[in-house]
Amino acid sequence: MPQPLKIAIAGALGRMGRQMAETVAADPRLQLVARFHRPGSTGEGLVERDEALSLADVVIDFTTPAASAELAKACAARGGPALVIGSTGFTASELAAIAAAAKTIAIVRSGSYSLGLNILTGLVEQAARAFEPDDCDIEILEAHHRFKVDAPSGTALMLGEAAARGRGIELDDVARRARDGLVGPRDAGEIGFAVLRGGGIVGEHSVSFLAEGETLTLSHAAGDRSMFARGAIAAVLWVARRPPGEYDMRDVLGFGAV
Repeated sequence: MPQPLKIAIAGALGRMGRQMAETVAADPRLQLVARFHRPGSTGEGLVERDEALSLADVVIDFTTPAASAELAKACAARGGPALVIGSTGFTASELAAIAAAAKTIAIVRSGSYSLGLNILTGLVEQAARAFEPDDCDIEILEAHHRFKVDAPSGTALMLGEAAARGRGIELDDVARRARDGLVGPRDAGEIGFAVLRGGGIVGEHSVSFLAEGETLTLSHAAGDRSMFARGAIAAVLWVARRPPGEYDMRDVLGFGAV
């Protein structure tokens, strides 16, 4: 039987950090060797980041964009370990830092680690390809708990990217992230985003294709965080022996090009 992969958890005191530690500890294919949080954090068996990196084959990171970018730099400077990143809301410079690190180490980065959501992404791309842009409007609605700090969610943006790919365009050229006041009629080809925040909603996403006379809505609702943890474990097992590069869940799941 192969030796278990050695796993470190970043952001160990956060919601997903605790969920990931529980999931890793229950998986015989994995060994939880270290947990770390912000510099100076103590208790609950935490270690400093550099010690955690020296022990691990793969680090699971659901923290913040800035922390994830710094972690990617630190892993790359050491030549490992590999990374599975679930943070969302990155700036262009943070994404560039992760892309640079991926020249040295293997990184899986995804806006969602849900199998269902990644299937939804493929369906959205197919639907966007089938509908004529001038005849069909695309709107993305997402809802999360009151504590989520970024909007639109990384998953909503992932769905927007899928719709844009289906149309053969860049999302940044057509995204409409907010409407307020006298905004005028909707621009043709625009991909709109709407956001709800409140309560304990784990995550709900829908993509509507609105044409004259008909509406197609594709949607997904998360029941609890365990589904994200299961997807992250699939990414861990996949990325551990991959060459340097930046990958996503479509790579992990073998979906390839839609």
